[in-house]
Amino acid sequence: MTSSRVEILNIPEIQQVSVTEDLLTVSLSDGRVIGVPLAWYPRLLHSTPVERNNWRLTGGQAGIHWPELDEDISLKNILLGQPSGESQTSLQRWLENRNFQPQSS
Repeated sequence: MTSSRVEILNIPEIQQVSVTEDLLTVSLSDGRVIGVPLAWYPRLLHSTPVERNNWRLTGGQAGIHWPELDEDISLKNILLGQPSGESQTSLQRWLENRNFQPQSS
């Protein structure tokens, strides 16, 4: 039996990050621009625009950190299409600590 495995050998550097209400976009040193749905990252989805825009690059420009949200996203996970692995329990606890009140539809 064979198995397939994706391996990324040369990960480019993140040059720029943009976060809108529904999309995280990263511009890379190799010219690519990659966008992923914000729904993949619930902490970003439930944050304010000010919090979303307060990010810094980490790990030699291979990751993004949002200090106010305690959120870290690696470029490798973005390239592999892997959304956040945070459990619903952890996310709920985080939301409660923020005094988050869900809006009624």
